Amino acid sequence: MGLIDFLKSAGKKLHIIHDDAPAAAPAAASGGPTPQQVQELNDRKHEVALVKLIAEMGFKIDDLGVNVTGDKVTLTGKADTQATREKAVLMVGNVDGIAQVDDQLKVANPEPEATYYEVVKGDTLWKIAAHHYGHGDKYPVIFEANRPMLKDPDEIYPGQKLRIPALPK
Repeated sequence: MGLIDFLKSAGKKLHIIHDDAPAAAPAAASGGPTPQQVQELNDRKHEVALVKLIAEMGFKIDDLGVNVTGDKVTLTGKADTQATREKAVLMVGNVDGIAQVDDQLKVANPEPEATYYEVVKGDTLWKIAAHHYGHGDKYPVIFEANRPMLKDPDEIYPGQKLRIPALPK
């Protein structure tokens, strides 16, 4: 899929305790970590939290790799399905502080990709389904395509990205 942009200031909070860069003396003089070392440590903390989040959702991804560099995450590994791949990307991208996901995941059995939709103020799943499928009563398709990230069809927020799969024939 490649690089996907997300709204950095919206999404799930991971509750990671960040270390702050040394404030006063330069690192060499104080013996403390450099700002770059602090950033790298915080990136590693994000990686661990994101791997845990993916595991908690039950996504089956062999050899999962999560690399965080600032507000960009690169995902590698092999997902069992296209839906798992897309859900993992959305789960990670819809985390507060993440602006981009570089999707390098492979799929065991490739299928057509779903499209992504960014929720705007005033949207409901009914309204999104009406736009994409021609009728709002198809909203359960979108809801199910975004489970387990969505736990309630009424709990979507502006800036969130959702999977919009093709309707079954």
